[in-house]
Amino acid sequence: MSVDKNMNVLIVDDYKTMLRIIGNLLKQLGFANVDEATDGSMALQKFKEKTYGLVISDWNMEPMSGLDLLKSVRALPTNGNVPFIMVTAESKTENVIAAKQAGVSNYIVKPFNAETLKAKMSSVLGDF
Repeated sequence: MSVDKNMNVLIVDDYKTMLRIIGNLLKQLGFANVDEATDGSMALQKFKEKTYGLVISDWNMEPMSGLDLLKSVRALPTNGNVPFIMVTAESKTENVIAAKQAGVSNYIVKPFNAETLKAKMSSVLGDF
């Protein structure tokens, strides 16, 4: 199955520079429909208004963390099983376990590059 590069992608990070970096990497990979949110609650609101094919979220955000966002998305009756990639500077084992238990699709530790992002996206979406 080929990946639909026209699908809606939601990137969530409270650091605007990180949003720009991930957005640019997604454009390089051919994804054009990218929405941004600066915290989990804003992302959840966008998620309720539109169907997304992929969510890429930072972990450490206030007032709603990426982990809380993930749990909220997984509890939604529609599109709750969307591929969800968590991005974090933390590589602690307990964080990875907590994210896996909450239903994360994959995990990226900062810093990362386009190849890493593509590999993680391919693991949850299929090759593109």
